[in-house]
Amino acid sequence: MPSAAPGRPSPAGRSRRSFAGTKPVMDDVARLAGVSKQTVSRVLNENPSVRPDTRTRVLAAMNELGYRPSSSARSLASGRTRILGVISFDAARHGPASILTAINLAAREAGYLISSIALPLSDAHTVMQAVERLAAEGADGVIAIAPQEHTDKALADVAPALPLVTLESHLGSGTPVVTSDSAAGARLAVEHLLSLGHSTVRHIAGPSGWLAAEQRVLGWRRALEAAGAPVPAPLIGDWSASSGYALGRQLASQPDVTAVFASNDHMALGVLRALHEAGRHVPDDVSVIGYDDIPEAPYLLPPLTTVHNDFAESGRRAVHLLLQQLQGNGESGVSSIVPVELIVRASTGPAPRG
Repeated sequence: MPSAAPGRPSPAGRSRRSFAGTKPVMDDVARLAGVSKQTVSRVLNENPSVRPDTRTRVLAAMNELGYRPSSSARSLASGRTRILGVISFDAARHGPASILTAINLAAREAGYLISSIALPLSDAHTVMQAVERLAAEGADGVIAIAPQEHTDKALADVAPALPLVTLESHLGSGTPVVTSDSAAGARLAVEHLLSLGHSTVRHIAGPSGWLAAEQRVLGWRRALEAAGAPVPAPLIGDWSASSGYALGRQLASQPDVTAVFASNDHMALGVLRALHEAGRHVPDDVSVIGYDDIPEAPYLLPPLTTVHNDFAESGRRAVHLLLQQLQGNGESGVSSIVPVELIVRASTGPAPRG
C-alpha cells in the first residue's frame, strides 16, 4: 500500500515526523496515547480518577511529542485562569515589598501568575474597585496586604465573592489571616535590654492605625509592666528615618535615656544619627534596637540589634492558604502566625554605670 505523501498525516493520525515545525496539540496527545481528549485534560489537572497506567501513557505521549499545555488550555480544562490577585496599600516600604516578592515566587512555583494592584487609598470604594478589577481579569483568588485598621474595615465591607487571604490583618468573618508575632517581637527586644541592666526602655512607635505598630506597643508595655519597670509614654513616628531622627534628638537630650526600642529599622537608623550628633555613644551611653532586620542592618555603625521579621515566610504562607481554598480543603478563619527572632548585634550593651 502506498505511504502517505511526505509531510501529510497518515490515515491513522499524525506521525512523529509530521510535527516538524508544527506545535502539537491536546488531540495529538490523545491519539498517540490511545485515550480521549477528556482523559488528557484530567491528567493535566491531576484528577485522581485517572488510572496510574493511563496517566503514565499520557505523560509519555506528551514527552514524545514535546507537548506543553498552554495556560489557556489549562484554564478551559479547569475553569480557572491560574491567576492570583494581590492588593497592597504601601508597596514601597520594605515589608510589603518583600512580602510581594515572596508571593510572586511562591505563586510561580505553584504554576500561577500574579496580577497586582497597589492602592494609594484604602477606603471601601477603592478596595471594591480593585476587587472588581481583579475579578474581571479572571483572578481565582485574592491576597490583600492590609496592615492598617481602616484597610481591615474596607475589606470587611467589600466581602468579596472571590477566595480571600489577608496579611498583617485582624479581619474576621472566617477569612484566613497571616500575621507576624509583633507583640512577641517587642517583648523579646525589651527583655533583652532589661537583661542588660537598663532600668526602662523608651519606645518610638509606628503611626496610629497600623496593626503591627499597635501590637509592638502592646508587647513593649507588657514586658515593662511584667518586670516592674517604669512605662514612659511612647513617641509616635511615621516609619521613616527622618521621624526617627527627629524623635531621637528629643531622647538624646535626656541624660536618663539609656535604651531605645524603635518599631522599625528605618526609625532606628534615624535614632542612631541623632545620638551620634549629640555625642552620645551607642551602645556605651545608649542601646538601640530596631525591628524588621532590613538587609542594611548588619552594615550600620554600629551594626543594629533588631527583631527579624520573616516577610518571605509570610508571603509563602499566604499563597499556601489561598491555594488550599481553591482546592476546596482550606480551613475557615485560620490564623497563621509567623514567629520572629531577636538578632543581637553591636548596638546594644550593658547599661552605663552611675
